[in-house]
Amino acid sequence: MTGVHETAVVDQRAEIDSDVEIGPYSIVGGCVRIGKGCRIKSHVVVEGRTTLGEGNVIFQFATVGSVPQDLKYKDEPTRLRIGDHNVFREHVTANRANKLEEDTVIGSHNFLMANSHVGHNSVLGDYVILANGALLGGHVTVGDRAFISGNCCVHQFVRVGTLAIMQGGSAISKDLPPFCVARGDNGICGLNVVGLRRAGLTGEQRLELKRLYHLLFRSRLKLSDAVARARKEFTGEAAHLLFDFVASAKRGLCADTGTSTGEANEP
Repeated sequence: MTGVHETAVVDQRAEIDSDVEIGPYSIVGGCVRIGKGCRIKSHVVVEGRTTLGEGNVIFQFATVGSVPQDLKYKDEPTRLRIGDHNVFREHVTANRANKLEEDTVIGSHNFLMANSHVGHNSVLGDYVILANGALLGGHVTVGDRAFISGNCCVHQFVRVGTLAIMQGGSAISKDLPPFCVARGDNGICGLNVVGLRRAGLTGEQRLELKRLYHLLFRSRLKLSDAVARARKEFTGEAAHLLFDFVASAKRGLCADTGTSTGEANEP
């Protein structure tokens, strides 16, 4: 492989496509598989049973596939599966799973900024953004196109819904519903209107979600009653995604803070 720098340490057992670049002083372990078009910058460590799809870029000093930060882990050959066209910036860490029955999974087209962390057994969808310093505990699930801003913290076993966004510095130990904006500790404050527009939702669809948001989170109805009513009143695909997520919450849901982000005046 002509794309491997002479100072890189690559285990001969690793399965690496011929169209892969590995920079100076990087280390690739023997159970690693790296797909076509991946670029590994300098001083990167890729280890464990880690699989990279095509077109991924890993910047310097990132560590991908290291052992989980879990005292229960007993050196099992667990896995990290990564899709295509992801970007891992400087000092990103992504741990493999803590047990053989589950994998840590990172989908495709995700952007993990500097110093962000993906804990063991976490599952990221596609087009997710983790800004600088964002931290995902173990067993976290993040839906497609979610945006987790700088220095945000997501507690283990928490779900972040599709197209949700966390404001910088916020922290959640309860589920963040799809399309919502997280603020502070376990708070939500309206819909991610900008994200909904960028994702191509029409004004009619956004208006339906706004009405549903008010029913679920601001009507003061018991949540189970609000969900039952929502199932009768709302028919859109996005609406069904939202109240299905709410109905399946096991850790509880982030609560509305009563402070709008401006979505009330926009469809």
